Formats: sequence, structure tokens, C-alpha cells
Amino acid sequence: MSSSTNHLPEPEFINDQASFEGLMRVLQNEKILAIDTEANSLFAYREQVCLIQISTETTDYIIDPLPLDDLSSLGQIFKDPNIEKVFHASEYDILIMHDDFNFEFNNLFDTMLAAQILGRAKLGLDSLLEEIVGIKVNKKYQRANWGKRPLSDDMLQYAQMDTHYLIKIRQALAAELEMKGFTLIAAEDFKLACQAHRQPKEENVASCWRINGARNLSPQEAAVLARLCEYREDVARKRNLPVFKVLSAKTLLRLAEESPTTENQLLRLNIPGGKALQRHAAGLLKAIQDGLRSKPELPPQRERLDNSYLAREKALRDWRKTKARKMKVNSAVVLPREIMYSLISINPRTKAELANVLRDVPWRLDNFGDEIMSTLSKSN
Repeated sequence: MSSSTNHLPEPEFINDQASFEGLMRVLQNEKILAIDTEANSLFAYREQVCLIQISTETTDYIIDPLPLDDLSSLGQIFKDPNIEKVFHASEYDILIMHDDFNFEFNNLFDTMLAAQILGRAKLGLDSLLEEIVGIKVNKKYQRANWGKRPLSDDMLQYAQMDTHYLIKIRQALAAELEMKGFTLIAAEDFKLACQAHRQPKEENVASCWRINGARNLSPQEAAVLARLCEYREDVARKRNLPVFKVLSAKTLLRLAEESPTTENQLLRLNIPGGKALQRHAAGLLKAIQDGLRSKPELPPQRERLDNSYLAREKALRDWRKTKARKMKVNSAVVLPREIMYSLISINPRTKAELANVLRDVPWRLDNFGDEIMSTLSKSN
């Protein structure tokens, strides 16, 4: 089994506007494109798309968006319903390209979703490459800094590998979906994937409450944690680093619990990464002192769910699990999680109301609608 990528044809590297526009004129006549992105999320305060890989059935292209002024013509191709876009695990790529370039997507095939619908145990691209193409991939550059320039030939070849075989994998999985009668289910999930969007952060919830263990703090310790989080965020923004590279969440939690007020007390704490504590000592001590003087912080109240909601949730989850077992598929194939929770919240009482909730998944409405109505009405 091959583990080398040396046999891949040389990709075309696009890093100027004229070459980019020339490529767009070529791609607009294609019927199917494989797409992936590389970002610098482990190395920057605000991640950004650093490469866009695109493969046709004959050629691999690697676009460097950093020096380009205008990528809008690529947005037109992504939006074009006549060109199929093949991704593996599309959600992250779609979110980050929407954030950076406001791209919208139509006509998508997601090989990870297809593998999930088919009930495959291993959903990673490396597993599909091994099973379908017979190639073992070296993961050497999985955590590389894609924002650094110049990029080595090895890095470009690694990036190329993510799309080079993707159309071949798509064809194999599409044939399996057809054979098992899951093509329409997959089409619904691919359409839902095009609509991926970030969940809005709760504006009034301080970021400190997202740290595991924060709810076990006293209200005054929580105020200290809130000030420490603000300090970390400020440093990360100024130094263009991800927040975890400034100080870990565990370190902030421990500092809030101990609330040292002198440098001696701070440095005597048995916390991993003592050098970082030393480097940030002045800022941390000020944040702790501000927190100790601040109004105590109480955790945000979690919404209490009434008994009828909980009964519907249990009934629908149990039905979905049983149905999935019978069909030998993952539960999400029977009913995607977001749609299941819409049903639980809205609690449709008529077929018209049910059809409205399931408007994006007509196959599920036709095949499971009566069972869903029956399950909901029995639980009410």
C-alpha cells in the first residue's frame, strides 16, 4: 500500500489576480469540483483561510488567497447550482469561507456525511483514502502553520492530497448510496450542509462561564476568573495568538480558585507553565485584584425545561434510536439533531405544521412523518 505522494502530478499554484481570474474562467465550465481549505486556527487570534485547494477530474489547483484582492468570481462558482462541489467534512470549510469571503454554496456532496449515512465505522478522509484508493497518508502537516510564507513543496503536496482523490471517493460512495437506497436522504443532508452557519454566541454570557469548572467557583472567584479571561483575550488580540497559546483555561481556573495577590504567592503555585506565569505576572495580579474588588459574578441561569418538553424529547430520541437500529444507520441519518430539536420545541399538532418543520427534509416527511406525529401525540 502506497504511503508516498510523489506520484501526484504537479499542482498549479495560483497566487496573483490575473492567474486567479484565468482559473475562474476554466472552472466555470466544469461540472464537478473537489474543494478543501487550510487555515491558521492554531496560530492566530482570528483564524483565516490561508489556502483553497480545488481539483477537477484532471488537474489540481492550489489558490493562495492572502495576496489576492478579489475572490468574488470564486463565490459565483460555489453558488452555481450546475457545478457540484465535493468536500470532506464541509461544515468548517463553509463556515470559514463564509466568514472571510461571504461565500454561499449550492449543490454539495460531502464524503464524510455520505460515509456516515452508509454506516461506515471510520469517517476520516485518511480512512476513506486507505479503503477506497489504497493510499496511506502521512499526517505530518496536519497542525502546520498555513499562514507562513513561503510554503514548502511538501506542504503544498500535502494540501493537494486532500482534494486529488476526492472526486474518485465521491463516485464510490455515491454508488453505495444508490445501491442502499439512501441517495435521497444524502441529498437532503447535503442541502442542509450548504446552510451551515455559526451559532451566535450568547452576548450577555461572559466567556468565563464557558470554562469547564467555572460553575464550581464562589461568586467572588468567578469575578476574578472573568477579569483573568478579559486579560487573556486582550493579550491574545494584541499578539495575534489563539487565546489557549497565551494561558490555558485550566491555569485561569486555578488562579481564580487561589487568587494570589503577590508575585511570590503567584509563582509558588504548582501550576504547569511557570514561565508563562512569570511573564504575565503583572497583568495577572492586576486582573486578580480587579476581580477581588469587583461585584461578585453569578452563573447565568439555565433555562428550565418543562415536563412535557422532556417527555417529547425522550419519546423522539427513543423512536429515532430504534428506527436507526432497524435501518442499520447512525441516528442522525433518521433525523438530523437540529430538526429533531425543532420538532420537540415546536410540537406540531397537524400534518401541515409537521410539513413546515420538515420542509427541508421532504424524504423524511414522506417516510417518517406518520411515525413522528404518532410519537409526539403519545408523549403529549
